[in-house]
Amino acid sequence: MSLYYEPIVYTIPPEEEGMLLKTILQKRMSISRKLISKLKLTEQGIMLNGTRVYISVKVKSGDRVEIRMERERSDDILPEPIPFEILFEDEHLLVVNKAAGMIVHPTHGHYTGTLANGVVHYWQAKGELFRFRPVHRLDQETTGVLVVAKNPYVHQHISEQMIAGTVDKRYTALVHGRPELQEGKVDGPIDRNPDDPHLRMVTPDGYPALTLYKLEEMWNGGSRIGLKLESGRTHQIRVHMTYIGCPLIGDKMYRITPDDAAQRERYDQLDARMPRQALHASELSLEHPVTGERLTFYAPLPDDMAEMQELLRAQYLSE
Repeated sequence: MSLYYEPIVYTIPPEEEGMLLKTILQKRMSISRKLISKLKLTEQGIMLNGTRVYISVKVKSGDRVEIRMERERSDDILPEPIPFEILFEDEHLLVVNKAAGMIVHPTHGHYTGTLANGVVHYWQAKGELFRFRPVHRLDQETTGVLVVAKNPYVHQHISEQMIAGTVDKRYTALVHGRPELQEGKVDGPIDRNPDDPHLRMVTPDGYPALTLYKLEEMWNGGSRIGLKLESGRTHQIRVHMTYIGCPLIGDKMYRITPDDAAQRERYDQLDARMPRQALHASELSLEHPVTGERLTFYAPLPDDMAEMQELLRAQYLSE
């Protein structure tokens, strides 16, 4: 096995002749200063036409710029044969459909049984060497599309896309009740709940948070909502849906207890049938950091949410 990952290559077009290699790395290949500094320390980290050079040199039309990153491994993660569903994989990206109940990365008190443990085992079984680098997180009980970068360049590139707002993340939720509008937005700053640091709440002094929603189907007892995140606060969808009076079915942390007895009983019945918050990361779209191709990944509605949806359709007639 080579000491390096496959090189990332950029060919200088005529209009960029005379530019500094440093500028090409930063502005055209979108490589951070931190990563450039790391690449400069490795023997084949930055190459121009097959030769190691200083980044202060000027490039010519047709020059071939290559960056090579040394292989890494997650020595701090115990490999475990944990099954998971792969939606897409190449030498740069791994996209999975995360199952309910699965923590993404080992944390204090949860060193095993995570997605990271399973992915590291999967790579090692194939004789591959990568460091586990999720580019975003999903709550333990939230299912759906999750992207893992296989090297620091890919991780940095997708992180920058997320900051720029060009990564399109869409969710499906089953909620109690229905929003007042068929389509709208929840613009509510979020911060920790001072009464319980594990919870979040909408508060004027919180961090900006914006969620777009669309009512996709409604029943007497609840609704299916399509959601798009414009920010990425902890528990954002769960907090925002509760804030507008439509808590997620099965969400024990952010549930509402209605004053109306009949409505309260209906809430209790549905929550008892749904063992987790009914939230699914159904779609994610991004630009491939190496090929530049726009990719969209889909994860089908999981069985428990599909069963809850059918229950709502059958017992609470559509309106």
